[in-house]
Amino acid sequence: MADVRVVIADDQKIVRDGLATLLGLLDGITVVGTAVDGDDAVRQVAAAEPDVVLMDLRMPNCSGVEATEKLSAAGSRARVVVLTTYSDDDWVFAALRAGARGFLTKDASAEEIQQAILTVASGEAQLDPSVQRRLLEALAGGGRAGVAEPAEASVAPVPDNLTPREVDVLRLIAAGHSNAEIAETLYVSDATVKTHINHLLAKTAMRDRAQLVGYAFRNGLATP
Repeated sequence: MADVRVVIADDQKIVRDGLATLLGLLDGITVVGTAVDGDDAVRQVAAAEPDVVLMDLRMPNCSGVEATEKLSAAGSRARVVVLTTYSDDDWVFAALRAGARGFLTKDASAEEIQQAILTVASGEAQLDPSVQRRLLEALAGGGRAGVAEPAEASVAPVPDNLTPREVDVLRLIAAGHSNAEIAETLYVSDATVKTHINHLLAKTAMRDRAQLVGYAFRNGLATP
């Protein structure tokens, strides 16, 4: 079988170089690119067409969560494995909601990283045991795997072909959050929030933010 093609995305050069060297020694894996932030990762994926992106989360300009969301929205076949220092629930759930299929912390062994890459490349999911346990606990306890409710959980069908992320933004607008607060909540940039709002205005034929709030309540996408 052909090697799994991997792009590494991390803003720290020493980490990128170290991971590239490490993965180059592992059977069944070929590194085809390294990226310095999320935007660079999206460009590298378009150019190299990897099978897997090994993605850090907290990067300048464009976070790993935002880059994962962009890849998912673009229909990229590359699957994302998050490899990060940060394993708090908000980051975990945000990454999974954005489309990540694997999640490891940076104390993972070479064998664990190799297994995660090969498993995710085959179409399965691979989560660090502690992450998997917290996810199951959140679901069992009635908690939400993420900050905003997914669109599929709405009582009413989602109108106007709104995407799940557009519904997330719409709900936060209806709750009175500013663009900066929405960006912080969803782990995306202000520019991405503005893009989502422009899409919402175009799809719903609303003129402004106030009309979007009314739209959200009329369509059961927000509650008082």
